[in-house]
Amino acid sequence: MFILVNLKAYPCDPIAVAEAAHEVAEESGVRIAVSPQAAQIEAVAETGVETWAQHVSPNQYGSFTGSQLAEAAAAAGAVGTLINHSENRRKLADIDASIRAAERAGLETCVCGNNPRQIAAVAALGPDSAAVEPPELIGGDDSVATADPEIVEDAVNAAAEVDEDVEVFCGAGISTGEDVTAAEELGAEGILLASGVAKADDPKEALEDLVSGL
Repeated sequence: MFILVNLKAYPCDPIAVAEAAHEVAEESGVRIAVSPQAAQIEAVAETGVETWAQHVSPNQYGSFTGSQLAEAAAAAGAVGTLINHSENRRKLADIDASIRAAERAGLETCVCGNNPRQIAAVAALGPDSAAVEPPELIGGDDSVATADPEIVEDAVNAAAEVDEDVEVFCGAGISTGEDVTAAEELGAEGILLASGVAKADDPKEALEDLVSGL
């Protein structure tokens, strides 16, 4: 299982979370990555933790003020990127262009979708992975893996019917080791979470709980 911690724009200490994630990854052997704000990518990457961008724009070098260039994210130390998170939705054409931009920069890609139908659509674009995240469960106390397990199973099947190489991650409400285990049993190959770690009083303790059943 892959654990991807999205720090969003939460008022947390990204370095402290990154250091905790790196320690737990080293101790457990579980792949853990942290996705900070763009301005913090380099500092987070310097901790040694696997680092992802929260978004990359669908453009190359040029006159694109305010864009988040994939090449710049990679140069700062990112090795992957989220695309089309529910809080940063994009049109399908822009998702495709962002995937291509990430590929040019050598970044791994995870494209988010709200439901199995969207997961099938983004899987057709050839990302490395797709994360199913029902918006109503994001940031809540109920995990999609337990509150709506069918959506995870259906998303896994939907992606496989389009492209068996696209891994499916499970997001929305994931916060405990039991949630991670449930997601794994439903066929997910990774999880995407935010508040369960970013808002935790002790990020390392939260991460240790997440990997406890793996």
